[in-house]
Amino acid sequence: MGKLIILLAWICIFTEIAIKMKFIKSKAKPTIAEFIAANFNEKEEWRQREDNLELFVQLIRFIRPLKPNKVAMVDLSELILFLQVNKTYSRNLATYIKEILDDKKFHKILSDAAILQDVDFIFEVKKRIFAKLLPNQPQKDTVEYVLNQVFYKATDIIWVKKIPFEQLEHLYAVLEFNSLYQTAEPISPLSELMISMNLITQRISGRAMETDVIKMVPEFDGFESPFTAFEKELLEIEERIKVGPIYSIAPDDLSYKQLQVLHKQCEDFVEKAFSNTSKYGISLRVNQNLLRIRQQLERLKVLLPLLVIENKEEEKRNSILLALELIKYNCYKNNVRKFINESTQLISYEITQHTAKTGEHYITESRKEYFKMFLAALGGGLIVGILCIIKVMLGKIETSYFGHAFLYSMNYSFGFIAIYILGFTLATKQPAMTATALVRALEEGNKKQGNKTEKYSAFAILFARVFRSQFIAFVGNVIMAFPVSLLGVWLIDYAFDYNIAASKWEKLITDISPIHSAAIFHAAIAGVFLFLSGIISGSVANRDKHGQVYFRIQEHPFLKRTLGKKRTLKLANLYEKRWAGIISNFWFGVFMGSTAIIGLFLGLNLDIRHITFVSGNLALGLYGANHIVSNSMLFWGIFGIGVIGLVNFLVSFSLSLGLAFRSRDISIFELRFVTGAIWKHFKRKPISFFFPTEKKQKTTIQESYLHHEE
Repeated sequence: MGKLIILLAWICIFTEIAIKMKFIKSKAKPTIAEFIAANFNEKEEWRQREDNLELFVQLIRFIRPLKPNKVAMVDLSELILFLQVNKTYSRNLATYIKEILDDKKFHKILSDAAILQDVDFIFEVKKRIFAKLLPNQPQKDTVEYVLNQVFYKATDIIWVKKIPFEQLEHLYAVLEFNSLYQTAEPISPLSELMISMNLITQRISGRAMETDVIKMVPEFDGFESPFTAFEKELLEIEERIKVGPIYSIAPDDLSYKQLQVLHKQCEDFVEKAFSNTSKYGISLRVNQNLLRIRQQLERLKVLLPLLVIENKEEEKRNSILLALELIKYNCYKNNVRKFINESTQLISYEITQHTAKTGEHYITESRKEYFKMFLAALGGGLIVGILCIIKVMLGKIETSYFGHAFLYSMNYSFGFIAIYILGFTLATKQPAMTATALVRALEEGNKKQGNKTEKYSAFAILFARVFRSQFIAFVGNVIMAFPVSLLGVWLIDYAFDYNIAASKWEKLITDISPIHSAAIFHAAIAGVFLFLSGIISGSVANRDKHGQVYFRIQEHPFLKRTLGKKRTLKLANLYEKRWAGIISNFWFGVFMGSTAIIGLFLGLNLDIRHITFVSGNLALGLYGANHIVSNSMLFWGIFGIGVIGLVNFLVSFSLSLGLAFRSRDISIFELRFVTGAIWKHFKRKPISFFFPTEKKQKTTIQESYLHHEE
């Protein structure tokens, strides 16, 4: 009892101490008014500081909210009122800030910050990530150095934008700041602004004249470059401004209007280059060049109006706007996510554009198309059944891990290529293609002005076709792969009196079970590879289009002399039609064949499970066990085939759908309406998800949502 009383006493003491410490701490913390009064009074104590930026940093800390994203507004009214009443404090604070910013250069922020600096994608990503971890520190005679020290958080621009502009104008007036337009002398704000604009225009002109960029816009061939004309016109305006005595131009200035026209022409040049990617393809290097030019044009669009002044109020307004832009660009200069999104969106669009066109052939509408898909799936199952037997036989070869990985990969690769060339179907190869076709249909629907309910209903009908196409392909693959594998292993046993599956039948069956193995995880890995194979196909098609590979083959002088023009043309057409698919199937085979070996090398449980192959493996396992397996093992084996197929489909389809949504800049929230429409359609016509019910050979839905320019 005594120990308990002592313990409670100590708890009370510590609680009291904690309360007092908290009270003292909160009491000791000064307000922003007290801070200004203590440092910017008549004694000018800020001049005694070794680090002249320290007080500026502390001042911003008073204003900066803890959670910038959650505040609706950052209110400076109390600070402004305090400075209005206390003229000494406001005068000294203004002097302090002016001394910090006086003769500081900032043209590099305007010309470089938040603009792509290198066409090498990987290098730019690495540079930005490194700069986030260890920020680059510029020379101390620059505004960039000041901003790096004061507005050092990437989120600072968020709360700065939440300060009402009227309050910024009041603060500007109270502190009696000078406008941009006092002088155009070197290192003056206006001079720095014009230097940055000159740098940007010179860089744009150089980039726009590169051969790979010009090739994207043959429409401008033979015309004077709008970029060169823009540079000349801007230089003429800047020379007039430098002469003075009015260091600005009027809104109705003819040269300024001409500059706006030329800027629009430059924008049209870039947009035309981007739109031409469907004709000529695009490389990552050209994409980065065009992206950089677009960013620089956007920067000029912001900076150009700062040269225009109509009245005194605009002088103040433009000066504040420039300060806000400097803070914004400096905060965003190392943004990795935005850079990756901008850099990869167009490339992903062109890749998915190819897969969308390919995917349309995997969407059945009529019963004739449905059963044609079934026959193609039977052909795919036939080849997969043979591949299963070959793989078991290859596993008996004594070689290294690398040797097995190579043999398995070649077995899969050549098998998949054979399926592709013969026009057969591997069920799970379809989702990566059809997902993009679906999203493109939604994209086309978004362009139309019509009833949203009808639009989503049409999309649901299209999805039902996709689903039943996948379903019948699954059925065709499975019901053919199983008997072919069974027949093959029996023939080998009959001919050579050797059961190739006898030693590993248990593993073959157990690996299919979703509860006795990592089959679901391995099926997901296969789904990722299916997605990647679709990406590879689109990437190769885009690369060849940009490199004009088909045209090169068609006009190759040696081929025309040896094969003749007609055969060379056929070869070029064959390459254009088949090569991307061959390469994607080859790499899909490499992925499938080497995963397990890589897992062994790394000590990780990595492997692949594909619905068609596991149905063949089930047949091999049953024969290896002389058809003597427990009911439980047989049940989980059969059940596992369905689960693996579902995971294969869901993973590859989801990844492809996400990429397609992103590439077309369609909000992910569209999925809510799409999902609802699909569910309603399923409740109304569930059979249509498994069997074609439409009587028309070609419906209006397909005409409206699956058309494209050839």
